[in-house]
Parts: sequence; C-alpha cells; structure tokens
Amino acid sequence: MNTARNLDKEIAQYLPKLNDMQKRTVLTVVKTFMQEQKDWWDEIGEEQQQAIDKALLDVKEGRLRTHDDVMKKYKRWLKK
Repeated sequence: MNTARNLDKEIAQYLPKLNDMQKRTVLTVVKTFMQEQKDWWDEIGEEQQQAIDKALLDVKEGRLRTHDDVMKKYKRWLKK
C-alpha cells in the first residue's frame, strides 16, 4: 500500500508530463474533491453538538461511570 508521501511523489512525477489542458483538468478534479469534503460536525444538528460538548466536558471534569458500574446499577432491569 502506498503511503501518502509515496502518492505525493508519484503524482509529482506525472504533473510535468501533462499539457496545460490536462493540468487544468487535474486541478478541476482536485478542487472538486476539496469542495466535497465536509466536516461531520457541521452535518449534525445543534442539539447533537451540544450533547457532545457536554459529554466532553463531563469527561474532562471526571464525571464518568465505567461500563461495569452502569451494568451493576441496572442489573435488575437486564434480567430476563
């Protein structure tokens, strides 16, 4: 598998061999890819963003429960 560095080198080797029209086409494709990249954070709703922010603050301030603690607390509801 090619690493990003190897891919960059390979792309750089081909660019000088392209004519102006081909380079413009490659540039258009690259710009299109960059425009399509979206941050998932911007795709979720404000309520979800606030919930994530609150959870991160809880973690930072040590307000956590382990999975085992939660399972012990709700054990009686989990029995069938």
